[in-house]
Amino acid sequence: MQRILVDQNDIATAVLAEDTAAAAPLADGEVRLSIQSVALTVNNLTYAATGFVLDYWKFFPSGIEGQGIVPVWGTATVVESRAADLPEGTRLYGYLPLAQELVIRPTQTAPGIYVDRSAHRDGLALVYNTYVAVKASSEHDEHLHSLLQPLLATSYLLYDWLADNDWFGAAQIIIGSASSKTGLGLCKFLAEPQARPYRIVGLTGAANRDFVAGLGACDQVLGYDEIDQLAQVPSVYVDMAGNAAVKARLHGHLADHLRHSAAVGTSHWDKFAPPQDLPGPKPKFFFAPAQIAKRRDEWGPGVIEGQITAAWKRIAADAENWLDVVAHDGLDHAPALWADLAAGRISPREGHILRL
Repeated sequence: MQRILVDQNDIATAVLAEDTAAAAPLADGEVRLSIQSVALTVNNLTYAATGFVLDYWKFFPSGIEGQGIVPVWGTATVVESRAADLPEGTRLYGYLPLAQELVIRPTQTAPGIYVDRSAHRDGLALVYNTYVAVKASSEHDEHLHSLLQPLLATSYLLYDWLADNDWFGAAQIIIGSASSKTGLGLCKFLAEPQARPYRIVGLTGAANRDFVAGLGACDQVLGYDEIDQLAQVPSVYVDMAGNAAVKARLHGHLADHLRHSAAVGTSHWDKFAPPQDLPGPKPKFFFAPAQIAKRRDEWGPGVIEGQITAAWKRIAADAENWLDVVAHDGLDHAPALWADLAAGRISPREGHILRL
């Protein structure tokens, strides 16, 4: 069995390594998952870049100082079980390590839904500890699920949170890294209401301007070098990029016109720095599981989950118009693909899958 180890001090570096713990026998209550396919996107770089701050490194500890296993989303099959409620042959979708195998200690919480109760995952976000049984579907649909469900779920939760806060009174909502899948998803959700009090502005690199404009969801698309063209009206900034220089220029230009500044992702992970003495409101981190928990408390279990499922499927319905799925056979492709993601060499049209 093999796994990918990422240097926690230089997250652009990933290597293929033997998983020496994979052969350990199961204890009572455990099951062994053989990982079938996973998505690898810039979102996973965000997990690595914020791994210590947001505990992402804790989900799948490597046992090696300075080396981490990055979480990914995908599908796995139960190949060995010592848990009565989860038989061999069951296929699960959920949060997985970038590896060929995973051992979990599942508790069934509802038909087809299991939560990993392994001791090291105690206290971590429930949404990441939950696995859902899936029926057989086409490989393409499974790939779309792994690529888009987690990213567009975050997009929808951002939309729901903005609506929950009455858009912070903004006349324009600015999305940084609008070419990222989470960014484009938010643009599309924001564009859905027939009557809306805000304009949608997408910020992106010059090479991706035509791609973002072609989505048809933004009222205006600007390059990062055109921030001075932003209208100085009440605004919200939703930052998927984490680029410190971009954030500083935007805060400097909008200053008190900025009603809220939300930090979401770090697609520009190598240009991140903690914000210091910015004009306008202090950036606040948006943590999607917190919005899920809030809505569960308000609406009861299952409601927000149903809305997320319906929402991401709406956006995915026309995925062939803006997404090219690229599949790779074998975990050995991961280090090079990871390096390309870290260096920004992946086209925003591409969604990469590893079949293990």
